[in-house]
Amino acid sequence: MQRSPIGRGCAVLSGSELAGGQSFGAPIIGLTTYLEQAQTGVWDVPASFLPKVYFDAVNRAGGIAVLLPPQPVDETIAARIMDGLDGIIITGGKDVDPARYGQQPHPTTDAPRRDRDAWEDALLTAALERDIPFLGICRGAQVLNVARGGTLIQHLPDVIGSDRYNLGGGNFNTNEVHVDAGSAIGTLLGERATVKSYHHQAIDELGNGLVVTARSDDGIVQAVELPDHPFAVAVQWHPEEDAAEDARLFAGLVDAARAYRKQKA
Repeated sequence: MQRSPIGRGCAVLSGSELAGGQSFGAPIIGLTTYLEQAQTGVWDVPASFLPKVYFDAVNRAGGIAVLLPPQPVDETIAARIMDGLDGIIITGGKDVDPARYGQQPHPTTDAPRRDRDAWEDALLTAALERDIPFLGICRGAQVLNVARGGTLIQHLPDVIGSDRYNLGGGNFNTNEVHVDAGSAIGTLLGERATVKSYHHQAIDELGNGLVVTARSDDGIVQAVELPDHPFAVAVQWHPEEDAAEDARLFAGLVDAARAYRKQKA
């Protein structure tokens, strides 16, 4: 197979490759990670990690998972990373720094992880500029909303009067969400979905260009999309925790990433 490099690391396929129905290979999906103090064996050090269920879900959907640890970033670095990806997932984790949306922290809000906030904001901005397929999960939905100028409810029990979305102790609760049938998520999941929740924050004021495409029965935003983007979907729940029910979200991302890879090639 012969390729001629052009532009920013792209390649031109020969006529024989195109005629032969080249599959363009499995799409590469980047997943952002935690950066926390972690113990393994005799070591107790700062470490980047991500629960295996995330990249298992990508692999089952036919994608290649690449982990993206928080590190110093600028527009040039973010662009260079995006040149090597066909899709990206902004994963769950600690609360977004309230200073990013002009608020003081609630007593229950996590200590800020400003390195991760900056890293994911830069990657997300670069991905959206290139129309790279994107899936936000829990924190990822909140990162997207804040990046578009929106705000967050910092502690849901103050608003809804219960802990239905965060039982604590690493125990995911089951909730039902109502989905807009005409949305990208609706196409994948239908009008109702039973989901796994573990969050104490949620989207409040909606960011620019975003459309709410799923809510729970108490009105809390459960999913948003950018309708002018080929695939920009973010959910407040944890689809990686329910391989049978929510595998369709990862399949949708990987299918969109495959189409993006084909178009790029």
